[in-house]
Amino acid sequence: MIPASGNLTPEELRGAVAAGEIDTVIVAFTDIQGRLVGKRVSARLFLEDVMAHGAECCNYLLAVDVELNTVDGYALTSWESGYGDMAMIPDLDTLRRIPWLPGTALVMADLTLASDHSPISVSPRQILKHQIDRLAAHDLVPFIGTELEFLVFDDDYRSAWRSGYRDLTPASDYNTDYALQGSTRIEPLLRDIRNSMDAAGMYCEGVKGECNLGQQEIAFRYTHALPTCDNHSIYKSGSKEIAEKHGKSITFMAKFNEREGNSCHVHASLRNTAGDPVFADDDAPDGMSQTFRHFIAGQLAAMREFTLLYAPNINSYKRYVDGSFAPTAVAWGHDNRTCALRVVGHGQGMRVENRVPGGDVNQYLAVAGMLGSGLAGIEQQLELGEPLRGNAYTSDVARVPTTLREAADLFEQSSLARDIFGDEVVEHYTHAARVEVRAYDAAVTDWERVRGFERL
Repeated sequence: MIPASGNLTPEELRGAVAAGEIDTVIVAFTDIQGRLVGKRVSARLFLEDVMAHGAECCNYLLAVDVELNTVDGYALTSWESGYGDMAMIPDLDTLRRIPWLPGTALVMADLTLASDHSPISVSPRQILKHQIDRLAAHDLVPFIGTELEFLVFDDDYRSAWRSGYRDLTPASDYNTDYALQGSTRIEPLLRDIRNSMDAAGMYCEGVKGECNLGQQEIAFRYTHALPTCDNHSIYKSGSKEIAEKHGKSITFMAKFNEREGNSCHVHASLRNTAGDPVFADDDAPDGMSQTFRHFIAGQLAAMREFTLLYAPNINSYKRYVDGSFAPTAVAWGHDNRTCALRVVGHGQGMRVENRVPGGDVNQYLAVAGMLGSGLAGIEQQLELGEPLRGNAYTSDVARVPTTLREAADLFEQSSLARDIFGDEVVEHYTHAARVEVRAYDAAVTDWERVRGFERL
């Protein structure tokens, strides 16, 4: 494989700083909403101090709502505890150039308590790392690919904000699924995103149009679970910044309008520590190993209880519409896009695709949920039933939860979730969901005004 040119070693960063090529280093992490946050520090300070010791930030960043309002009820942080600091400890394996921001490098950080540098268990990256460690104890290594869809609009972000996100102009006028001509008019933006991400150390595979107006999907090469999720955060944040430079805006909302939503299908496979794939068995009638069957069975068994990890927002659940290519049935099938879990590939390329997550997902949590439940299936040797054949939308199997409230209840009551993630994680993310539900319940929407202003 050709080395990614955007990746930096500490020595290469020193050289770039000395040459005047880099003057700023972003120290970043992904918050509970899946957003890239952190601080910019001078490159000189990073090399002299932050690289070795980390940088501080307020621990409320893991306990705020979407509006960055402080929220009561979290064990991690509160007014009573004084909203203290946590430390951002750079993971130097993630150091890279950020070519769309002049003179800038970025490094992902792990979050620890400022007092003793013990890991913060509720941080998304730490939750995923814990599941990776659990797999390692079984001589297993996870490989992940995420497929993130988005909508492109000809309006810039500030104009879209001023309009209340109403009457925006999509970047295409009709369905451009796999259509080349219809996507060409936004190719300057798409090409900039692809090339910029490659120059930031990623492996971009390509882009294709999707069904909704202005909808696109840029895909990246699968790799180990942790760098995949790190890259996902950087790509999602960076693509918005690049779109703004082009005078456009993009959204990863799970359901922006009544047409097709934005998905984030997550592909997963396992290898042993020697690098050999473990999901294929040439002697099995369907080519699937027992390990693979247990892995899928574990995910199916936990799907309803873990949906909160795949669909963390009110809007996430608007995407689950029968016949929309978003799953509503808790089922698995061979190359069946109507199921929640779709087995694809063959031989050593065999893998499972989780179709439940939307574009608004926090990928660290979703992947942790897949790996944790899949490993539980392996440990318990759960038996996998027959694949669903035909239309899962009209089947009589269990359904994906339909509201954030229902998903939060299932996650909170899940003994499996508490066994895999611990009480602290379950209570933290259940509380985050409750905060969103309360805010939604208190909001008066445009839908209500249109229906009720005159006619009720």
